[in-house]
Amino acid sequence: MKFSLKHSMKWSIFISIVTFLLACIFSVISTTVLSGVGFGVGVIIVLLLILIGIVFDMMGLAAAAASEKPFHAMAAERVRGSRQGIYIIRNADRFSNICNDVIGDMTGVISGAASALVVGNLLLSMNQGNEMFRMVTSVVFAGLVSALTVGGKAVGKSFAIHYSTAIVLSIGKFFDLLERRLHIRIFTKKKSKPNNGKRGK
Repeated sequence: MKFSLKHSMKWSIFISIVTFLLACIFSVISTTVLSGVGFGVGVIIVLLLILIGIVFDMMGLAAAAASEKPFHAMAAERVRGSRQGIYIIRNADRFSNICNDVIGDMTGVISGAASALVVGNLLLSMNQGNEMFRMVTSVVFAGLVSALTVGGKAVGKSFAIHYSTAIVLSIGKFFDLLERRLHIRIFTKKKSKPNNGKRGK
């Protein structure tokens, strides 16, 4: 596929705007939800955000690491999801950008903000005014969130590289299910322009 700076810039601007809007929306939602929940529920929500980031990071890397050849063989045997898998690999740059950068990094930022809110709620419920205790609790909790995120993504990357074909096929099967049951098409074929009798290069 020929690299196009114009298309790349258009995609960068578009995805930046989408990321900004999604980050604002999910930040407001997470803040609203976490402001009225207990420490245990807040921790579960933070862990869920971390898990979402790990899963999507793994999906993005798998798309970039997978080879197209096995999917052609599966497509010849009419394996469900194989056609969508080919489209995912051919659009791996954009797919991984959405999974790794948009969703992965966005959940990382939101989970960090959410963890700070959870710690604040905990300290407030304990009526703990000791500044040293507040600082230590905040630092430890932030460290745990960072460690879980980085460690989880490290395991996810290793898994994605070794099982890239299976992961992409699973995503393809999900997209195939969306197409068949809900008529939601993720990838659309580009219509070829008529050459009006002229030979192309």
